Amino acid sequence: MTQQNLSYFSICSGIECASVAWHPLGFKPLGFCEIEPFRSAVLNYHYPEVTNYGDFTKITKDDIGGNSPDILVGGTPCATFSIAGLREGLESDRGNLALEFILLIKRLNPTWVVWENVCGVLSSNGGKDFGSFLGGLAELRYGFAYRVLDTQFIRTQRFPRAIPQMRRRVFVVGHIRDWRRSAEVLFDKKVLSWDSPPLRRKQSETSRTFIKSVKNDSKLTDSVICFEQRSPDNGSPRIQTEERSPTLTAMTGGNRQPCIVKSDNALRKLTPIECERLQGLPDNYTQIPYRGKSKEECPTSKRYEACGRGMSVNVMEFLGTKIKEVNSKYEK
Repeated sequence: MTQQNLSYFSICSGIECASVAWHPLGFKPLGFCEIEPFRSAVLNYHYPEVTNYGDFTKITKDDIGGNSPDILVGGTPCATFSIAGLREGLESDRGNLALEFILLIKRLNPTWVVWENVCGVLSSNGGKDFGSFLGGLAELRYGFAYRVLDTQFIRTQRFPRAIPQMRRRVFVVGHIRDWRRSAEVLFDKKVLSWDSPPLRRKQSETSRTFIKSVKNDSKLTDSVICFEQRSPDNGSPRIQTEERSPTLTAMTGGNRQPCIVKSDNALRKLTPIECERLQGLPDNYTQIPYRGKSKEECPTSKRYEACGRGMSVNVMEFLGTKIKEVNSKYEK
């Protein structure tokens, strides 16, 4: 295991926000696991040299060369753990993928584990589902720590003012030898000092703050981020203006997605590029040739969904940076 080139294996990879964050850190992907066709096409377009193994429940150490990865990273499907979902928890097939992740840890024996999910996992089935997941880690003798991280507060070298999206997710970090190493990644004094919101301008200047952070488009300097809701009484539109974007979801691109309010109070939807920037992705990262059509004909609905299901790059950069620092500290 080298200090400057940690290896990782990614499951439920989506469009690989982890790789966007970790490539500048020198991390090396051993493989991806993604089954959805469009997201798989995004992976093949950006990472043609990395094998997409598809179904992670069938992966063994022999499949990836016989060596354990330094890091196993992934976020198993979250719908059954979501407050807005049916709360089927681990009793459903999709919820059971959380336990399949535990079984994969047993087969691959990584040094580090990074698992992401929605905050609803904390209360799913009265907390028993999350307890089962943590219990599985403990049975495999992994020390762990967990914490809710919010995209809008996570400042890194590449994102010194964070990203203006309200996106709270639970992250579990595990280490094969010592829970203290996991805790150092999530809870050292320097990290805790980042909980305060990044300095932003007063509400009257919200538009410039958002555009400077995300758009960098001088033609839209008087625009602000907002979203449209329907009032409960008569269903008429009601606009809520925010300095930060609401959470992007798989439904982004539909009627309830975040919108832009222009200076004349006209509404328009966020573009796919703006959604990419709200996750910290490069512009047009999800615009790819797809099903025999050119990049310019890439379906926007697929781009919106892929962004909404992704992890925030600044959060993954923060986790990767801390793992690298802690790993270097103990592995000298």
